[in-house]
Amino acid sequence: MAKKINTIAVLTSGGDAPGMNAAIRAVVRKSLQNGLNVKGIKKGYAGLLNEEIIDLQKKDVSDIIQRGGTVLGTARCPEFAELEVQQKAAEICRKHGIDGIVVIGGDGSYRGALALSRQGINTVGLPGTIDLDISCTDYTIGFDTAINTAMQAIDKVRDTSSSHERCSIIEVMGRNAGYIALWCGIANGAEDILIPEKYDYNEQSIINNIINNRKRGKTHHIIINAEGIGHSTSMARRIEAATGVETRATILGYMQRGGSPTCKDRFFASVMGAYAADLLADGKTNRVVCHKNGDFCDFDIEEALQMEKQISEYQFEVARQLSL
Repeated sequence: MAKKINTIAVLTSGGDAPGMNAAIRAVVRKSLQNGLNVKGIKKGYAGLLNEEIIDLQKKDVSDIIQRGGTVLGTARCPEFAELEVQQKAAEICRKHGIDGIVVIGGDGSYRGALALSRQGINTVGLPGTIDLDISCTDYTIGFDTAINTAMQAIDKVRDTSSSHERCSIIEVMGRNAGYIALWCGIANGAEDILIPEKYDYNEQSIINNIINNRKRGKTHHIIINAEGIGHSTSMARRIEAATGVETRATILGYMQRGGSPTCKDRFFASVMGAYAADLLADGKTNRVVCHKNGDFCDFDIEEALQMEKQISEYQFEVARQLSL
């Protein structure tokens, strides 16, 4: 029998992502429409342990849908992996009358949600990460804004790279996943795309590519390098020494996390947030909201964490062919 829910809370955990505020807004407003009380937990699981808990009404989430970052704040909380800490967190939830929590974040945040579920707190996860590395869903909140931010920055670097006839190595985020690099590599027409899932660390092939392109009259060369490979500055020095071509590294860094979310991120975050609110209102627990095969759905958290996600062989091959 489904557990009766009276009060839910929402928190954002791990790295921030554009669209998190849209998700918070949707969770709050849909839960209030469902007749529930809503609380916000500041600074993720760390804020829960410190009891940084506030009441939320509709007006509290007005005018945030267009804002980047997260109005609730976020933080890492490695100690949440410990059972005693999880039990303490569940007791804090009960102390504040919290029956269920919506957790917006990535795989690490989902593990925290799973732990709370095992302690009797109903939990639902939302995929909030720019990395697109959550296996159970085809889309994660923040990815679209991040790739558009990176794409525009890479276009600007290409302009100056072409003017100076340089090779440019542009490092994008993504932790150990290459989705941002792959999408931007195709969208920006990069000559080389280096991603953890495919890179064989054969720099000589990149050097040969640069030299051959110069012989064909190409005046610049763009390499998109994923964060999971990194070392862009030292790579640039080696390539310049081997080719004689002036080579510069640009690390885009945290600018990719910021900025006003795109329409796509606002839309997905809003629908997913409302979906999560409905799941909790129905007494569901241990679920994650996903977008799969063109529709919104939900999976068991344990099942979701066991899924594997692979870079599309076809998409990677298209990237290689179009760069020739």
